[in-house]
Amino acid sequence: MGVFNATHPASFLLTGIPGLESLHPWLAGPLCVMYATALGGNAVILRAVQVEPSLHAPMYYFLSLLSFSDVAMSLATLPTVLGTFCFNARSIAFDACLIQMFLIHSFSMMESGILLAMSFDRYVAICDPLHYATVITSEFIAGMGLAVTVRSFITLFPLPFLIKRLPICRSNVLSHSYCLHPDMMKLACADITINSLYGLFVLVSTFGVDLFCISLSYVLILRSVLAMASHEERLKALNTCVSHILAVLAFYVPMVGVSTVHRFGKHVPRYVHVLMSNVYLFVPPVLNPLIYSVKTKGIRRAVFRMFHRIKM
Repeated sequence: MGVFNATHPASFLLTGIPGLESLHPWLAGPLCVMYATALGGNAVILRAVQVEPSLHAPMYYFLSLLSFSDVAMSLATLPTVLGTFCFNARSIAFDACLIQMFLIHSFSMMESGILLAMSFDRYVAICDPLHYATVITSEFIAGMGLAVTVRSFITLFPLPFLIKRLPICRSNVLSHSYCLHPDMMKLACADITINSLYGLFVLVSTFGVDLFCISLSYVLILRSVLAMASHEERLKALNTCVSHILAVLAFYVPMVGVSTVHRFGKHVPRYVHVLMSNVYLFVPPVLNPLIYSVKTKGIRRAVFRMFHRIKM
């Protein structure tokens, strides 16, 4: 089969960082460290929550869901990223690219939904502590996990078909070392209005709504905290939210940055777009286990105990 058939290429060519190709072997080392940190750190948190009875609580179950989505996101990008930077293996089959695109967008949307569920957990814990045990139950957590998974699958299920219907004949070279919907649709030599509108709809109706609800929950939390009598109570309540706030910032700040650069930074060098996209995909899985290990005493103690048992 040639490079192109009637409607789409047999494969795509992935790109590392344009203009910095000579540095790819040097960048491979830091990328491997980042993947090791993301996969190892999140795996440790998952194991700690599983084996430590003191962590069998709603907040840590939500953290497990967050760690799972981070591991899944890292595994979705790892083969092509390391293949591109370590071995210059840039080719990916058309259907494999569609699958990777679906997985990356799905796990990203799952993470957004989990962060929203965690903000609701903090809201109930601080604003309505007497009903916390009856509202945030194991069934509620399982239901939220299922809901964010089903939402991601149903919302993003049309994306591969929307790409597959387009005749892609301009080029088969993608801008990243992984497959994304905006990157693939730009290669089409046909009207991409439907793809653009659906992408915008997904962005606003899921990530936009999630961020709005998270912000609203923290406005209500702040109002409740400021109503507390003692300074110590206010600090204690806010301290339980610090890790989650940092995780939200680690996820949404790069996302907003990427969206802003893509929509308004038409004259920005291409490598800036690529670097921003890489930050958006790689930073949250690396930072989340570090944030929760440093800021959450229960996780810290459980990890120390776990490694102590391994030594023994």
